[in-house]
Amino acid sequence: MSKTIKKVGVLTSGGDSPGMNAAIRSVVRTCAYHNIECIGIYRGYQGMIEGDFKEMGPRSVNNIVNKGGTILKSARSVDFRTPEGRKKAHENLLKAGIDALVVIGGDGSFTGGLIFNSEYDFPVMGIPGTIDNDIYGTSFTLGYDTALNTVVDCIDKIRDTASSHNRLFFVEVMGRDAGHIALNAGIGAGAEEILIPEEDLGLDRLLDSLQKSKASGKSSSIVVIAEGDKIGKNVFELKDYVEANLPEYDVRVSVLGHMQRGGSPSCFDRVLASRLGVKAVESLIEGKSNYMVGLKEDKVVLTPLEQAIKGKSEIDRELLRVSDIMST
Repeated sequence: MSKTIKKVGVLTSGGDSPGMNAAIRSVVRTCAYHNIECIGIYRGYQGMIEGDFKEMGPRSVNNIVNKGGTILKSARSVDFRTPEGRKKAHENLLKAGIDALVVIGGDGSFTGGLIFNSEYDFPVMGIPGTIDNDIYGTSFTLGYDTALNTVVDCIDKIRDTASSHNRLFFVEVMGRDAGHIALNAGIGAGAEEILIPEEDLGLDRLLDSLQKSKASGKSSSIVVIAEGDKIGKNVFELKDYVEANLPEYDVRVSVLGHMQRGGSPSCFDRVLASRLGVKAVESLIEGKSNYMVGLKEDKVVLTPLEQAIKGKSEIDRELLRVSDIMST
């Protein structure tokens, strides 16, 4: 028999992403709808260890659905990786009367929640918040759609100057282990080449592609690179290699960096966050634990946390084919 949930704690952990605030809002208001108290835990698991809690009601989350970042703040917690740190966190939760946790974050955050549950049988529900879209069990993670729109907007602007000066631009986007942002933004922005960790294009093929682009009459080119791509040690070394082998190109590098994480979430991310927050709280009420809520075929579904952590999100092979055709 599962215990009755009377008070839910919500935290954000790991890297921030647009839509986290909308998810916090959804969790808080779903709790209020079901007459359950909600406690905001500041600075992720570190705040749990330090007892940095604040009661949250429907009005405390006014006007945050459109805000990027996270009002609960986020932090990496070295202490939570130790049994002593998790013991202190558990004591604080019991002292505050918190019965269950909603963790908004990525696979590292979910791993912490899974370990915590295994040690203390404490109900945990995960909401995927990361712009990389690299979590198994959901077609979209919070912040991914917003990041895509940010990247496309930036590349559109870069193309203006690339065309004006007949330049080749290497644009590095986030995606240490997954190329979802690079692939989709590259197609959306009309990139000539897209380099992602899942596909080893190779230096020779890249040079060949750039030569063909030049021969076909293209006066400027955009190459989108995921930060985890293995074709070169880094994007600047890749620039030097291309300049040495294709001296006719005037090459520039633009690293978009953390601007991809910021900004007001898109409508899609706001709606997604609202749907996932409702499902997370109501699943806890139903006695479920150790699941991540996600979206598949436009349906909100549950995936065991262990699967979400260990599974690998797959790149869309059809999109790779589309990318090849579009770069002709």
